[in-house]
Amino acid sequence: MAGTDEEAVTTVDEEAVATVDDDALYVLTAVLLTPAKFPSVLGDDYPEACATLGLAPLAEGYGLVLGQDGEGARWTVVIDDVSLVAVAIASWDCGMEHELSPDERTVVAALPGWPLEVAVAAPGIPAPHDPSTDPTERPPLTPPDTTTWGPAQRRLGADEIALQWATWRDQIDDGEFASTDGAEQSGDDEMQTEATGDAEGDPAGRDKLGDGEERTAVRRVLAEARSYVDAPPPLGRVRSSFATGDARTLRADGPGWSLVARTDDIAFVLLDDEPGEVLPVGRGPELPGLLEALDKMAVRPS
Repeated sequence: MAGTDEEAVTTVDEEAVATVDDDALYVLTAVLLTPAKFPSVLGDDYPEACATLGLAPLAEGYGLVLGQDGEGARWTVVIDDVSLVAVAIASWDCGMEHELSPDERTVVAALPGWPLEVAVAAPGIPAPHDPSTDPTERPPLTPPDTTTWGPAQRRLGADEIALQWATWRDQIDDGEFASTDGAEQSGDDEMQTEATGDAEGDPAGRDKLGDGEERTAVRRVLAEARSYVDAPPPLGRVRSSFATGDARTLRADGPGWSLVARTDDIAFVLLDDEPGEVLPVGRGPELPGLLEALDKMAVRPS
């Protein structure tokens, strides 16, 4: 069994059974919902992700357990025992069996539906479907629409770049970070950018420098990211995680944009206004200091 942020691709642990309103829940997968690690498809920051599920943004966070009841209905059980879910996910990611059966006392809410795509189903029961709900109740959770470009797809694209950093980085020739007249760019006024690839997994993409509008948009993104240093944004909007060596993987999001970077390397920017495009940002003289400052104030996994 493996737990992932956005798309849960798992095998079913038939012994992992929780309870929802006195009915058995066959656990399919689980994800963390904490300031440092949450399904980014749900929002640009931790409070927004919690609001998508109708939850208060508690500092300690939550664990989300996704499964089916005995009739096959989809349920998301929210628990406050974050460590229980974290241990289960770590075990599954290592290919180990681990039973996840939350104590009823840890259950915060049982929400109909799933907020994320789940690629498997429990055996021996009806196929996954939304449970019947009263018209006055909250409708079942559904995964955000990622079939067309928008905030959810943009954040998923940024997730993919972070996971496949080496693949994306190999497509970039640092010598290509130059202006259209061949002069090398430097400083904040001439941000080093080029358009490459798409956020659906094709790093090759189009082979040309970004146009003036793209450069302006990237400068705007970096300016907004820099503003986070002086005026901290909502919790989880800037996150730092392990990379190779002493480097960190830095993730920042904002209205209409996502940024992924390595603190010792370049950055990639994705924009709502540039469907499918990935805009690399050369290291230059400005980026290292910005990444260092963001990393110092970023939320980190405990």
